[in-house]
Amino acid sequence: MRTLVVGDIHGGFRALEQVLRRVKLTSEDELVFVGDYVDGWSESSETVSYLIDLAKKYTCLFIRGNHDELLYNFLKHDDNNPTWLLHGGESSKKSYANLSEAEIAQHIAFLENLRNYYVDSKNRLFLHAGFTNLHGPEHEYYPNTVYWDRTLWEMVVSMNPNINTTSDRYPKRLQLFSEIYIGHTPTTRLGSMEPLNFANVWNVDTGAAFKGPLSVMDVNTKEVWQSDPVWTLYPEEKGRN
Repeated sequence: MRTLVVGDIHGGFRALEQVLRRVKLTSEDELVFVGDYVDGWSESSETVSYLIDLAKKYTCLFIRGNHDELLYNFLKHDDNNPTWLLHGGESSKKSYANLSEAEIAQHIAFLENLRNYYVDSKNRLFLHAGFTNLHGPEHEYYPNTVYWDRTLWEMVVSMNPNINTTSDRYPKRLQLFSEIYIGHTPTTRLGSMEPLNFANVWNVDTGAAFKGPLSVMDVNTKEVWQSDPVWTLYPEEKGRN
């Protein structure tokens, strides 16, 4: 069985379909999505509908991203957060404008049932952004930290790679899990369009919302599949650029 982790999609439905065709899914595969399904390209509602249907055929685990929470607040509470609208929310509003009440209710239920994080049988942690508590994400004082935090990624990027994992100087957060998989901060900010690894943290957000592709990684073998750069699949749009 493959465990496949899927990076941030940001409404890039065409990229999602394309990369999953390249993966060639089987019935034994497990897919873990690290969040941010919406906000960016024009097909946010189509992306969520596709994921709902995908979970009927395959084993899927859906993590909550910050953009998913922002969309939920709009659909459930009519919260037109101006910052959200400027960072992809406007495209999601347009995408949801023609859905029926029944379809929107189904999408709200999907968003309500997202997980804040997931730990598998090999003690690998999957979450959208990061965590700050030295005892793990379940101990965060503010639960939404796990889909907003950037300090985990900033820490591992700047760490001395020669620090021994048993050293008193080695970050205690990292000692809790065998591996940690995140999205949220595009690897393109470090000049890469591929997943990046620092310490035991893997970042699979390869900038699909901007100029990068959507990535899928086999967490056992580290094999990676990618869509075309998502902007090339939406040549008539600007995305979040």
